[in-house]
Amino acid sequence: MKYLIVGLGNIGQEYADTRHNIGFMVADELVKEFGAGYSTLKYAFYSEFKHKGRTVHVIKPTTYMNLSGKAVNYWMHELKIPISNVLVIVDDLAIPFGSVRIKPKGSAAGHNGLKNIEALCGGQQYPRLRFGIGDNYPKGRQIDYVLGPFDQEEKADLPALIAHSVEAIKSFVTVGLELTMTNFNK
Repeated sequence: MKYLIVGLGNIGQEYADTRHNIGFMVADELVKEFGAGYSTLKYAFYSEFKHKGRTVHVIKPTTYMNLSGKAVNYWMHELKIPISNVLVIVDDLAIPFGSVRIKPKGSAAGHNGLKNIEALCGGQQYPRLRFGIGDNYPKGRQIDYVLGPFDQEEKADLPALIAHSVEAIKSFVTVGLELTMTNFNK
């Protein structure tokens, strides 16, 4: 069994610790936990490791957020991984900070990275781990908020939330989507 875990974010130091890059942060922690590293390959930073008899491929697209679908589509086909075994890790304004939700499918809800994945990978029928970043910003300041750093209070909670997300990903790979949703969407 093969799985593709996709951490969404933007490359470049200026985006490193922003809310929009939480997908990269979770992917990094997952790769680190398994003692793996990244290679720079076509459209992505790429890593792979074994977990309980499964091969886990991890990518962080180097295409920038708005063109994430290009990397996802390429690696799905290159590795011959069905869309049901792809898990996209994404920041979500509609979920309060501190909440993580696993979903089997869904709309892009205005998220440009998800819109591009939908356009290039055949619709909304792919699992995603939605990491809540909240919507605590003044009217008209959404972009500044999303591309801004987590505040001090949030930073204190990030390690536990990222670790929880890594556990959810490991569950997805070993016991599947339904049981992972039951166990992690509380």
